[in-house]
Parts: sequence; C-alpha cells; structure tokens
Amino acid sequence: MNYRQLGVSDLRISELSFGCMSLEKDLLISKDIIYTAIDNGINYFDTADIYQNGENEEMLGKLIRDFRKDIVIATKVGNEYRKDGTGWDWNPKKSYIISAIEKSLKRLQTDYIDLYQLHGGTIDDTIDETIDAFESLQKQGKIRYYGISSIRPNVIREYIKRSNIISVMIQYSLLDRRAEESCLDLLYDNNIGVLTRGTLAKGLLAGKPAADYLDYTITEVSETIKILKKVSGKQRSLSQTAVSFVLKNRATTSVVVGASRKKQLIECLGISTVPPLSDTELKLLKESNKVYKYLKHR
Repeated sequence: MNYRQLGVSDLRISELSFGCMSLEKDLLISKDIIYTAIDNGINYFDTADIYQNGENEEMLGKLIRDFRKDIVIATKVGNEYRKDGTGWDWNPKKSYIISAIEKSLKRLQTDYIDLYQLHGGTIDDTIDETIDAFESLQKQGKIRYYGISSIRPNVIREYIKRSNIISVMIQYSLLDRRAEESCLDLLYDNNIGVLTRGTLAKGLLAGKPAADYLDYTITEVSETIKILKKVSGKQRSLSQTAVSFVLKNRATTSVVVGASRKKQLIECLGISTVPPLSDTELKLLKESNKVYKYLKHR
C-alpha cells in the first residue's frame, strides 16, 4: 500500500481508504471486512455521526479499538436528527458541533478524532462560527485536524480563505469530473488534501449494467464503460482502472471506497499491484466523455 501526506498535516494515509457507510449492521461481517482492510495496509477509516443514526461510529469504535494508535479516524458532523425521528436538519452552529463531538467520541471509544469534517455546508451558513467551533475543539485536543465534505465550489473557496482546513472530501470519478474545473487545482495549489468519494459511480465503473448517471445518458455511460474495459484489458479490473484514474490526478490524496462484501474490498486492494495508467490510457479515458460543470453553488 502506498501512503500520502494529507495536506499540511502530519497524517500519512493510505491512498486507498475505507468508507464505512456501506457496512452492514452484522458485526462479524463488518469485522472481517475491516480487519482485511487493516491487514492490507489501509489506515484511514471514514464515517459520520448520521450513518445508521450513530451505529456506524459505534461499530467502527468496537472494531478498531485494539488498533487505535495505528488508525486514522475521520468522522463528520452537521446533520442533526429530529427528536421525533422523522429525519434530520442542517445545523452547523458552534453549540451543536461542540455537543455532537462528545457523542461521537463516546461511540468511537476514543478521546480524540484525527479528522473532524463538516458534513456539507452552504454559502449562507455562519461560516466563521462553524470554523470557531472546530478551532476550539482543536485547542482542546478533541480533534487533531478538521476539514469539510462538500462539492460546492463557493463553499470550498470560503473555507480555503477563512479556515485552517487540511482536507476536502469531494465526489470525483470518471463519470463525475465536475471537480476538475474549479476545485482540484485550487485545492492542490493551497496544499489541501483531497479525499474522493463516489469513485465507482454507484458500481457503474465496477461492472454494473449501464444506466443514466448525473447528466450522462445511458448511451454516454455505455461509451465510457466501453473505453474503461478497453483500457483495463487483462491487466486490471474495471474498478482498479477507475480508482487509478482518480489517483492519477495530482490533487488526490486518497480514494475512499466502501464495500459491504469482502470480495469487493479485495478487488479494490489490488490497486497497489496493478500497472499505473500510462499517459495514453489516461488520454483515452478522458476522451471517453464530455466534462460537465457545476451549475449551482459556483
């Protein structure tokens, strides 16, 4: 497994990391998957307080407590469940963040979180108040670093200007290259780490039948998959090529993949042994579709 520095932090994380949202509630199945990830060099695990209403954090805490010093734990905050159980509301206020972390720490069975991320964000938020909450938690030693999870260029720009974020989690794949226009180079130039999600495009880049995806029609998706298969050949699986495409961007620090089955994870883990994409292969993949731009939140 290869490791990369996350922004300006002292965190060195595996270039393939694990997104816990896809884990099922079965502890034994999840244990097998998590331990396989650790045994193969993955040291970064991403969760959120909203996943399974906190049960995801709780499960992760149980499974990695014996390896805590070797594991980078990332979780997220900002979505507050309603007391009546009908859903949740966006809440980036300092008071909520300060109270929410105590519950996350307890569920994760740790006294600090390596990376605490705002789980979204809008340009209309009281951004300075949110930043102050993270800065306060950092001074208290409850978090080591903080970042945001967002696809909104206007929000990302504000946090770059006004905060000390070390990372941004953003959706990026061969079938969603919107981040290439205004986000990835900006983050790279500011030495802010990029954690990517959605890299397999809901499985479309891992062998699922073609379907409409975002602004791409089923015909356009089919064309991209055809080129993906051609580039993959016999030397890589489709998912390995899809992950390689994202890792090839200079801004990418780590690709966060989720797996509900051990077999899915093992296939992705092969990324460290397959040949890297050549310039010719990268060119073919980039030419396999047109690049859309973010139309909102610019």
